[in-house]
Amino acid sequence: MELNCSSPKTIPVVSTFTANGSDSSSTRKPISLWPGMYHSPVTHALWEARSKIFERLLDPPKDAPPQSELLTKTPSQSRTTIFYNFSSDYILREQYRDPWNEVRMGMLLEDLDALAGTISVKHCSDDDSTTRPLLLVTAAVDKIVLKKPISVDIDLKIVGSVIWVGRSSIEIQLDVIQSLKEESDVSHSVALTANFIFVARDSKTGKAAAVNRLSPETEREKFLFEEAEARSKLRKKKRVDRRKLENGEVNQLEPLLAEGRIFCDMPALADRDSILLRDTRLENALICQPQQRNTHGRIFGGFLMHRAFELAFSTAYVFAGLVPCFLEVDHVDFLRPVDVGDFLRLTSCVLYTKLENPDQPLINVEVVAHVTRPEIRSSEVSNTFYFTFSVRPEAKATKNGFKIRNVVPATEEEARRILERMDAEMPQQN
Repeated sequence: MELNCSSPKTIPVVSTFTANGSDSSSTRKPISLWPGMYHSPVTHALWEARSKIFERLLDPPKDAPPQSELLTKTPSQSRTTIFYNFSSDYILREQYRDPWNEVRMGMLLEDLDALAGTISVKHCSDDDSTTRPLLLVTAAVDKIVLKKPISVDIDLKIVGSVIWVGRSSIEIQLDVIQSLKEESDVSHSVALTANFIFVARDSKTGKAAAVNRLSPETEREKFLFEEAEARSKLRKKKRVDRRKLENGEVNQLEPLLAEGRIFCDMPALADRDSILLRDTRLENALICQPQQRNTHGRIFGGFLMHRAFELAFSTAYVFAGLVPCFLEVDHVDFLRPVDVGDFLRLTSCVLYTKLENPDQPLINVEVVAHVTRPEIRSSEVSNTFYFTFSVRPEAKATKNGFKIRNVVPATEEEARRILERMDAEMPQQN
């Protein structure tokens, strides 16, 4: 199966550097109409492709009325493809290459969020320039699962469309596809799957706003709609159930804390194959810059995921002592927006490990993003990310006596976080 970009709904991605050092496309409209100057090649291509929509989104008519009538759209109307011509675009390839000749996963997560945003705009647009557009924000990432390594030397495409809508929420499914010549089965070409959830707000009042309806046409589209509907109901149920731990769960805290107490009180007698959770922690901080803003003036959600992933990867690398292999991003809720000028502090730790399968030990890394305001002595959690890694088989072969240590909590709060995460199913080997 060969990838191509001949479809009119396919957006080709090219490097953001040109041979003569100039880019005439960036001068087609006033710089104030661009969401931000922090461009990956994909965000650059997407913003160019829908520049007219951006101009209306950023400069709507004064006192424009809201959309008066909801439309019914099909998944095919929002379906969009972006195409990476890695095989022949050397500069694009170098922009995405990691040290192990694979695609930089943090950049890919950023691109996924950007494409999901474009698709949500397509679905919610009423094609009427006299109405005010909706404010669409990333509410959650349901799950991102890597099915196979993604090479940076082979052409790549991401295909996405709306698969489900509620009253004011939209679920978008994205498939990252990379085909080898010997692969004829399309299902074997899917390297990664991701589901993003966006919510719509009235751009003037900030209140929840209804979105266009969705009418699945094919059997596959109907199946995806039903699956997404079931996930939505499950998320609502989990929110209701997230209260105090049941008695049985409280009893599970004691064995988790027992080894941690030995580390704290009798370190000489502690298990040498274990490590305290707090000793796996890494941290970094940044000031959110205007170049990182989205069309609504807030910090781009994909940028946050990018930074969180790279900290998580570093944490897993330092913990294992070998190059980690990314497997999955678990469900992420975007709890509060992050604004330009905010002081963002990211803290990470290895929350727990699963060592039952020696060929694929699992490392679960938690990254918490705090929006900190020193002027008013305030700090709030904006996001909590959970990444799962393993260790590359070829890396293990280079290190004699390789062993991943068990992580133990020292406080009840740490033990509760571990229990909550272990209730979620860990990814299996693909």
